[in-house]
Amino acid sequence: MGAGAGAAEEPSQTRRALVDTAAGAISGGISRTVTSPLDVIKIRFQVQLEPTAKWGVLRRDVSGPSKYTGLMQATKDILREEGLPGFWRGNVPALFMYMPYTAIQFTVLHKLKTFASGSSRTEDHLHLSPYLSYVSGAIAGSAATVGSYPFDLLRTILASQGEPKVYPNMRSALVDIVQTRGVRGLYAGLIPTLVEIIPYAGLQFGSYDTFKRSMMSWNRYRYGIEEDDSASSFQLFLCGFAAGTFSKAACHPLDVVKKRFQIEGLKRHPRYGARIESSTYKGMYHALTEIVVKEGFGGLYKGLFPSVVKSAPAGAVTFVAYEYISDWIGAKAGVE
Repeated sequence: MGAGAGAAEEPSQTRRALVDTAAGAISGGISRTVTSPLDVIKIRFQVQLEPTAKWGVLRRDVSGPSKYTGLMQATKDILREEGLPGFWRGNVPALFMYMPYTAIQFTVLHKLKTFASGSSRTEDHLHLSPYLSYVSGAIAGSAATVGSYPFDLLRTILASQGEPKVYPNMRSALVDIVQTRGVRGLYAGLIPTLVEIIPYAGLQFGSYDTFKRSMMSWNRYRYGIEEDDSASSFQLFLCGFAAGTFSKAACHPLDVVKKRFQIEGLKRHPRYGARIESSTYKGMYHALTEIVVKEGFGGLYKGLFPSVVKSAPAGAVTFVAYEYISDWIGAKAGVE
C-alpha cells in the first residue's frame, strides 16, 4: 500500500515540478519584456563613473562630462540616439537569463517549501514560518543565479552600450569576453551577485509571503469569511509591488558593484564616459570603498530610482503571472 502510494505520488511531483518550471519561465519572460526600458536606463546609470544627478555634475573633482544626469534626460537621449529598440537592448540574453532564472527559482522554492511543510499544496505553504520563506527564497535565488549567470553578464554588457555599438550582437560580446578574460570571465562578478541575491531573494520571497498572509487576514477580517483564503489579482499585485520595492532598495549597492565587475576591462565608447580598466577593483569590499571615495555614497545608489520603479512592477508582474499561470497549467495537468 505504502509503495503504491509512493509510486502514485512521484508522477504527481514530477508534474508539479514541470508546472513550476513552465510558470516560472513564462512569468519571468513577461516581466522582463515589460520592464526592459527601465532596466536599460538603470544599467546605464550603474556603469557610469561620472555623476548621474545634475547636482553632482557641479562637483570640481569630476574629470569628464556626464552622459546621463536623470531619468527623463536619459529617456530622451536613448530615444533620440537609438530609437525605441534602444530600450530593449540586451533583451535577448536577458530573456535567456530570466526565463531559466525564474524557472529554477520557483521550482527550487516550491521543492523547499514542500519539504518543509510536508505537502505540495500551495495553500499549505502559507502556514510556514516567515523565516522559512526567507531562507527558501535565498537558496532558490542562489541556485537560479548560478544556473543563468553568463546570460546576466551578456545582458549587462549589451544594455550598457549605446550607439555606435561596441558589440553588434550577443555572439561578438561572448567571443570578446572569452578572448579577453577566458571562460572564467563569463562569471565575472558572481561572488558579489551571490552576496546580493541571498538577502535580495530572501527578502523578496519572504516579504511577499508576509504581505500575502497579511492581505488574506485582512480579507477574513473585512468580509468575515473564515474559509476565504484567497487574494484578488490586484491584492497579489500590491504584495508583489511592495516586495519588489523593499528588497531592491535594501540590496542596491551590491547590484552596482556587480555591474562594475561585469564590464570591468571591456570595451566602452568614449561618448558614454570613462572605461573601467582591468583590475580597478580588487574585491567586493575594495569596490565598495573605491566607489564611496571617488563617487561619494551616492555612487552606491546610482540607478536606484529607475531600479525601484522597475523592480516594483517587475516583482508584481512576476508574482501575479506565476500564480495565475501556475494555477492554469496545474488545472490542465490535473496537479493540485
